[in-house]
Amino acid sequence: MPRSGKKSIIIVQSIEAALGDGGEVLGHLTEHTHSKENELLDEQTKFGRVLGYGNTSESFEITAFYDKDEGQSAVADALDKEQQIKIWEVDVELNENGKHNAIFAYCLVENTEKSSAGDGLEEFNSTLQVIGKSQKGELAPLPEEVINFAQYGFETPGETGVEEATTGA
Repeated sequence: MPRSGKKSIIIVQSIEAALGDGGEVLGHLTEHTHSKENELLDEQTKFGRVLGYGNTSESFEITAFYDKDEGQSAVADALDKEQQIKIWEVDVELNENGKHNAIFAYCLVENTEKSSAGDGLEEFNSTLQVIGKSQKGELAPLPEEVINFAQYGFETPGETGVEEATTGA
């Protein structure tokens, strides 16, 4: 069965974050891609074709409705300050070890863009180029509010909610 794109989230963290500080979930994420590409060495010799791997490039591209959230701000600030940023692509479903599969990388922000489409909703787009190679690993279970931050709990009539309801993430 095809996997839903809603099963992964993006978390970013400033390179300036203090030890023990948490990352920021990119809110209102509409889509993201993680791509790897190898440049192939392809030469013809007197004895035939020589084919081999060359340089590898890797990047993350993110698109979200613009909301000035902490995650979007961390990405924009990293570009403005010309600093590295940390990124995690996290599978929200727990694996057989009771943890989240994740990909982690140090990145440089290639670009950020805020666009104002005619439908009235602004979008935030960015490309983050991976330094070296990303690393696969596992994260301890994330708090429910991180995974379900666009959801809210059941209330009975007359109950006063702590937060306003939000739609979609």
